[in-house]
Amino acid sequence: MNFLAPIGAFFLSFLRHTGRLINFCGIALSHCVRPPIYPRLILRQMIEIGYFSLPVVGLTAIFTGMVLALQSHTGFARFSAEGAVATVVVISITRELGPVLAGLMVAGRIGAAMAAEIGTMRVTEQVDALVTLATNPFKYLVAPRIIAGFITLPMLVLVADIIGVFGGFVVGAYKLGYNPATYLHSTWEYLKPLDVISGLVKASVFGFIIALMGCYHGYHSKGGAQGVGQATTNAVVSSSILILTLNYVLTALFFDK
Repeated sequence: MNFLAPIGAFFLSFLRHTGRLINFCGIALSHCVRPPIYPRLILRQMIEIGYFSLPVVGLTAIFTGMVLALQSHTGFARFSAEGAVATVVVISITRELGPVLAGLMVAGRIGAAMAAEIGTMRVTEQVDALVTLATNPFKYLVAPRIIAGFITLPMLVLVADIIGVFGGFVVGAYKLGYNPATYLHSTWEYLKPLDVISGLVKASVFGFIIALMGCYHGYHSKGGAQGVGQATTNAVVSSSILILTLNYVLTALFFDK
């Protein structure tokens, strides 16, 4: 029966880490809604997450929209359905590609930064110093990041949606030969409020997940520089996996009939 020992050890380790994550999430959420709140820290994190992530998210969105328009035209030309390109671009960007790609890019940039910053503070005992100074680490380090991620990522995704649709319009109108007015009319006619709302709701959830995983792995890092590096890797990987998993769950809730 020795071959069952690794399976049991893995299962117990999974339950232990899951319970610790749920406990961390509950404590963090409680500090997000209880005073005192630090608006200056939240604003600083919103600038870090939103403003400084605009270039990479914008570039990702515009080239995604351009490639999507080009590939859609190539595929639909086989069925003489080129008129559906504008509709496919706007729905794909607003429902899926905008929030998912923005979430993955922000996870790689911000999630890693959060884990590295808090992890460095943990291994250098700065977190313990906060406790000594009667400052709750959850209130000072974790809550502002979670609030900022929850609020800022939908704004970032809204900008990414606009840029992505614009990229598809540029390719459609100036490379594929579509009439610009007709392309814009098709884009606006078939775009529904639920398409945009579902993407923004996903973005809020993804922002929460990115901040939570970055803070969680950074807060529990140990072992010096190697531990900080491992925490950074775990934060990005876990955030990306949860984004892709929750994307399916939220899509099923919004559009499964």
